[in-house]
Amino acid sequence: MPALSHISKTPALLALACVLGAGLGAPHLAMAHPPAPAASSPMNTSMAEAPTISVTGEGRAAMAPDMAVISLSVVRMGDTAQAALTDNNAAMTVVMEALRGQGIAERDIQTSDFSIFPRYSQPDPIRPQDGSEMPKITGYQVSNSLTVRVRDLKKLGALLDQSIKLGINQGGQISFTNADPKGAMDEARRNAVTDAMAKAATLAQAAGGSLGPVISIVESSLRPEPMPLMRSMAMAKEADSVPVASGENTYMVLVEMKFSLAP
Repeated sequence: MPALSHISKTPALLALACVLGAGLGAPHLAMAHPPAPAASSPMNTSMAEAPTISVTGEGRAAMAPDMAVISLSVVRMGDTAQAALTDNNAAMTVVMEALRGQGIAERDIQTSDFSIFPRYSQPDPIRPQDGSEMPKITGYQVSNSLTVRVRDLKKLGALLDQSIKLGINQGGQISFTNADPKGAMDEARRNAVTDAMAKAATLAQAAGGSLGPVISIVESSLRPEPMPLMRSMAMAKEADSVPVASGENTYMVLVEMKFSLAP
């Protein structure tokens, strides 16, 4: 009898073990697949971004020029291209020797243009034109131009006068500049940042907040506009020394600045 009783309880124990095993396994399966976090919406992300202020600041600084860039041209005409070229070469050689004699260095003398082209006869404005008469070549013109940097402005007037007397008969444009404008540019940068910060502070106060740290700065530097001086060659010939006024150059810097807006 005891043996039979032991045998009869065995299936019950097996069933209970299966039930307990199933109950223990359920939490394990649930932990293997945790719930996915809710995705953040674009609206929530944009609302979390800190507000900023972007402004443009402008700064200027003036500096007296210490160098002039002038354009000088020799134009000669002749019955043939060779004749015009020979005449032009002779005149330009004299001019370049005079420039060197005035202390102009080789690095400051540069040929900027050279051209040769035919000259054509002009139609008679009184005589009726029937289209049968074609323009004819009456000669040739040769032009040779120099760009010269004059680093001693005290010599500029006398140099122009001498060049004209030696053969320059076209040009006369002068641009005043600076060999090293770094000092003026640095001052313009400081003025531009000061201007931008003042604008940003005003905007922040108007918005009911305060100006936070600088986030970014982007600079745009503007070179000074040339100060051309145009003068008639015929008028210049009458003067012993061409009068010139150099004035001053103005350098400008723009900065794009972004600040954080504190509450």
